[in-house]
Amino acid sequence: MSMKEKKYNREKVVQYAKKWAYERNPKYYNYDNIGGDCTNFISQCIFAGSGVMNYTKTTGWYYKNANDKSPSWTGVEYLHKFLVNNKGAGPVGIETSKDNIEIGDIAQLSFDGNIFAHSLVIIRKESNDIDGIYIATHTFNAYNRKISSYQYKKIRFIHIDKVLAY
Repeated sequence: MSMKEKKYNREKVVQYAKKWAYERNPKYYNYDNIGGDCTNFISQCIFAGSGVMNYTKTTGWYYKNANDKSPSWTGVEYLHKFLVNNKGAGPVGIETSKDNIEIGDIAQLSFDGNIFAHSLVIIRKESNDIDGIYIATHTFNAYNRKISSYQYKKIRFIHIDKVLAY
C-alpha cells in the first residue's frame, strides 16, 4: 500500500481547540494530575486536523485508551521527535521559525532552557512578532492567550507540513 498525501485541516484544529480548551473531551483520559494534559490536548487538536494516527508501537503517534497510547501522544519531547521524523502514517512536521507558522501549528516551551516541557497550538496569528501569536493549551487551560505572556527560556515551532495516509 502506498501513502497518499492529505491536507491538514487547520480550521478543524482551531474549532477543536476552541471547543475543548476549558473542558476535557471524555473520549480521552485527563492527565492533569499525572504530569499534565498539555501534549495530550495538543495531540487531540492535531488529530482533529489530520484524522490519521500512526499505530507503530513505541515510535508511532496514537491513542486507544489511557493504557494504550504512544509516548508521543502525551510527551512533549516524544511528540516533537515523532512529528519531525515521521515517514509513516499521520502528521508530518518541520521545525521552523515563528515567521513561517500558521494556525494549527505547534509551539513548545522550555522553562529551564534544557528540556521542552509544554506544548501549545497556534490558534491565531496577527503578525510575525511574538506578541502577535495566540495559542490554546491545557494544564493551565488557555484559549486565545498571547504566547508572549509565558515566561520561558526557549521556544520552538513545528509547522505541520502534510498528513500521510494509506
